[in-house]
Amino acid sequence: MPKVAYSEEERARIRETLVTTGLALMARQGIQHTTVEQIYRTVGISRTFFYTFFPSKEDLIVEALYHQQPRVLAYARQLMEDPALTWREGVEGFLRACCYGERNGIAVMTIEEQQLLFRRLSEESYRRFREKQLQLFSRLLECFGIRPDHGRVALFTNLSLAVMVLRRAIPSSLPLLVPEAADAAAEVQITAIVDCLEGMREDKPR
Repeated sequence: MPKVAYSEEERARIRETLVTTGLALMARQGIQHTTVEQIYRTVGISRTFFYTFFPSKEDLIVEALYHQQPRVLAYARQLMEDPALTWREGVEGFLRACCYGERNGIAVMTIEEQQLLFRRLSEESYRRFREKQLQLFSRLLECFGIRPDHGRVALFTNLSLAVMVLRRAIPSSLPLLVPEAADAAAEVQITAIVDCLEGMREDKPR
């Protein structure tokens, strides 16, 4: 006989499992290719029960991306604290891991996924997402030893997301770009980003 009542603790646990399951699927196969059915079947609940936690797939996506942020920041800190890596190697390694998020369990939105998601977000949800995104990139700059003023955070956000999105967009969304050079182009962009960040460092050798 199916269970009809859940305690608050059980609901909280199921919700957390939905978020982590959704994030793992999205990181591996992309947000567009991850369905609500895949998520609730993997967790072992019904479609109806799923929608008592999240009104839409987009609400789950946003929650999963929020859930990912502390893990991304912890990974950056781990790299920067690794005595075997130089500052530059640590930052390059972080950007590379995000750029190839599907290999590293990091969900990165494609151009189409960003457009679809933000068309369906309320104005308040969009504002909250942007705030949390800027907070993440601000903390990443601090982790890299860079004072995170507004201009630097905005520039770092755009440069970082651009290389991630561009690599994911070749060739499906940008068919006129050359797929064989996608990885080499990403490396050039990562090098340029790190050069830019190095110029911002407050602990540069004098």
